[in-house]
Amino acid sequence: MIRKGRPWSLPLEDRALLVAAYWRTNLTMRQLAPLFGVSKSAADRIIDHLGPMLALQPRQRFAKNTVLIVDGTLVPTRDHSIAERSKNYRYSTNHQVVIDADTRRVVVVGRPLAGNRNDCRAWEESGAKAAVGKTLVIADGGYPGTGLVIPHRRERGQTELPGWKEEHNRSHKQVRARVEHVFARMKAWKILRDCRLKGDGVHHAMLGIARMHNLALAG
Repeated sequence: MIRKGRPWSLPLEDRALLVAAYWRTNLTMRQLAPLFGVSKSAADRIIDHLGPMLALQPRQRFAKNTVLIVDGTLVPTRDHSIAERSKNYRYSTNHQVVIDADTRRVVVVGRPLAGNRNDCRAWEESGAKAAVGKTLVIADGGYPGTGLVIPHRRERGQTELPGWKEEHNRSHKQVRARVEHVFARMKAWKILRDCRLKGDGVHHAMLGIARMHNLALAG
């Protein structure tokens, strides 16, 4: 069989390891390439080629009683064509991440939007809303008017909430905290602290790390 183009100098498992090492450490190509015995350009090509293949595939169907949790997280991104200054005063992208409340696995990651886009708009514009359909979704108070399950708020002139609403809010907060725990684990991958990738690179990295997170939970 005649192979088209120049064959890869590294076997597939080493190429996958290179991509994972890049996401985990956020080393520059000058630092990363020598660790795998390849050139900077070869390392760059491997990341561009294999990164999208490692991406999480969004779940297509959900069981009837599934409960999901959504929240947005900011990823500092140097490509200013897809990023804007956000509340952390850095150029960032907003990523809507949806997890299964029971398993804590990531099921959907929306398309990245400019970091100054609020979660309420990003929920729909990122495609996350369409991806989950009519499945029950819990969110924080930043999603009013979206139809998601959010905490109760005091009405005008009301000094405090009724006891049952306070209790509901406490329960809601405990469950919703699970998505924050997922973010903490994902942000251990240093590329999500300062992404130098351009174009779809930050999206592919986010999807790939979400898949790595799910694999780690599966043991």
